[in-house]
Amino acid sequence: MTDDRPHPPDTDPEGLRIVLADDHVVVRAGIRLILNEVPGWEVVAECGDAETAARQVHGHHADVLVLDLTMPGRPSLEVLAELRRSAPRTRVAILTMDADADLARRALAGGASAYVLKEAADTALVEAIGRVAAGGSYLDPALGAQVAAAPPAPAEHPLSDRELDVLRLIALGNTNTEIADALCLSVRTVETHRSHIVTKTGRKTRSELVTYAGGGGLLAREFGAAAHTTSQ
Repeated sequence: MTDDRPHPPDTDPEGLRIVLADDHVVVRAGIRLILNEVPGWEVVAECGDAETAARQVHGHHADVLVLDLTMPGRPSLEVLAELRRSAPRTRVAILTMDADADLARRALAGGASAYVLKEAADTALVEAIGRVAAGGSYLDPALGAQVAAAPPAPAEHPLSDRELDVLRLIALGNTNTEIADALCLSVRTVETHRSHIVTKTGRKTRSELVTYAGGGGLLAREFGAAAHTTSQ
């Protein structure tokens, strides 16, 4: 009888303890099933935010942390940087929907050993974890050439147009629900944009975001454009 369970390439570390951090319960359930099928691997804990993940890494002496980049609470890259100091033996595999070469560079430079896109997670994640558990690294092939290329010259600011829209409305005191209504988005999408803003700017609180927007002239530009439109 053949063994159809997934196996990592070239290595099959025994007793591998894995912590899984993703704020989507259904996603976690699917990934847990895949990883627990690998002989010798066990998902010992799971959670929906990066700070809890860090505590679980320490509590379970995890060998590998599978970490989503976009979750409520503290930015995942900030927690990753702390884990590099407090749990240097734990390898971190980023699992994300963000096919962003610059974000991948930042994650890998910040201490991640793997960067895996969720769209390929059913096959790539086992390979990635196997590599990092053996001391190697993994980068999603879809991003390899982009990450290897020289990064583009810094933009005036790192935010997309939609993220700027969300930032301006945050600065004006709008709640996530109000922003969703104003931009015809779901609340979940607004939360994702907000998390990206925090990750890219390093500002977490509303007051810090207001200061960032004001200091960069982003609010003034929006107000000026609105005034110009109104006067016509």
